[in-house]
Amino acid sequence: MAKRLFVGGLPYDTTNDQLEELFSQAGKVESVNVIIDRYSGQGKGFGFVEMSSDEEAQKAIQTLSGHNLNGRSIVVNEARPREEHSERKGFSGQKRW
Repeated sequence: MAKRLFVGGLPYDTTNDQLEELFSQAGKVESVNVIIDRYSGQGKGFGFVEMSSDEEAQKAIQTLSGHNLNGRSIVVNEARPREEHSERKGFSGQKRW
């Protein structure tokens, strides 16, 4: 079963291909998603990597957390599930709709 990892501390110019190449050292990479700012087109300094197995994910965490990538020390952790957002509220805390 695939395991999703959070990768923080990335240089802002990191590409999906660069991150995939780095994580392929730990095993088979299923997918890579460097988070990009929609307005500037520049990376936000973090992303997600999905490894093909739990063992490969643990190996990636152990070997790559603290790795120096273009002058920045990256952090690799197991990704937490995405939280659901509650209904949107206005500035007063009351529902807008």
